Amino acid sequence: MNESNFKKGIIIANILFLLVLFFYALPHAVKLADPVAISLAGFANPISSAWATDVLATWTILAFWIIYEARHYNVKYGWVCILLGVFPGVAFGFCLYLLLRQRQISIQAES
Repeated sequence: MNESNFKKGIIIANILFLLVLFFYALPHAVKLADPVAISLAGFANPISSAWATDVLATWTILAFWIIYEARHYNVKYGWVCILLGVFPGVAFGFCLYLLLRQRQISIQAES
């Protein structure tokens, strides 16, 4: 897979995620209007609890990865992606980090 197809693929996946988030989940979140209630709503049953735990673990692993690469590979602005991993979500923060990282690696390779 070339770089262009990589970028297109993750951007399309991210747009689909955002569409589902904004049209499916956001109306319910607005009704709840309480960040704690919104967070706990993902733990409605054992299956959704497993999915919610997976998302939390993925965000944690992503945060550690971003912090590690900031220190060892000088990837900048990853902290923004950690924050955006909270809202709108891990998929958005992860996609943005991959794009940001790819751009910085390409610039470093050209130098």
